[in-house]
Amino acid sequence: MGVLAGKVAVVTGASRGIGAAIATLFAAEGARVVAAARTLEPGQSRLEGTLADTVAKIEADGGTAFAQPADLSRPADRQALIEAAESRYGPVDVLVNNAAVTYFTPVTDFTDRRYELMFEVQVKAPFHLSRLVAPGMRERGRGWILNISSIAARHPDFPPGPYAALGGTVYGMCKAALERFTTGLAAELYADGVAVNALSPNGIVPTPGTLFHHLTSVDAPDNEPPSVMADAALALCHRPATELTGRIAYSQDLLAELADRH
Repeated sequence: MGVLAGKVAVVTGASRGIGAAIATLFAAEGARVVAAARTLEPGQSRLEGTLADTVAKIEADGGTAFAQPADLSRPADRQALIEAAESRYGPVDVLVNNAAVTYFTPVTDFTDRRYELMFEVQVKAPFHLSRLVAPGMRERGRGWILNISSIAARHPDFPPGPYAALGGTVYGMCKAALERFTTGLAAELYADGVAVNALSPNGIVPTPGTLFHHLTSVDAPDNEPPSVMADAALALCHRPATELTGRIAYSQDLLAELADRH
């Protein structure tokens, strides 16, 4: 019996990278996983990885999951995702907000359409999905909401480093907003036993997205494997809120901290 046995977990952005790793590990730990993303089948994205791949791996390993295609920039798709999860498996115990649409463009060149799309997927979607699942979690006296963030939420150093030229300001704005939402919601739901946390990798995870944006390479020595983020996500999604909530956590730091406790 895994630590998530009997739990229902919704993981967005589960077609590839960090989201796929989290969905796979959560299923291995006993959760019934609802994997959500835009890419259901091959050919629907220029990036590798599909929901079909993620669900096939989970089922091959003996886990339980189903794919729910969703464009999280659309409120109707967000509503349909939670309704599908509850209809198929029951109330949602764990929500992982991982989906992202990202453009690296300097502020002076950013278009309104791309700006609005990034905030819709990375800020408004986690807000909306959390509002949909939080009442049930509060009623049951338990639940876990995890928002996947990034070191980009931190303010830049001055003089700025080489990544400043990549145009990550809007991405950093989204993640900073997500982290403030995390701590605020954690405070609101603390008395109800619902844990809300944010998690970032310490290093760059070589996912199809980060490779596409040339943020890292497959053989970069300081890469962080997706499995590290999955392990840290699991740590934040089964412990009681009295133990771990309201954290802006970094994967390797969190795992080292928890290891030191034992």
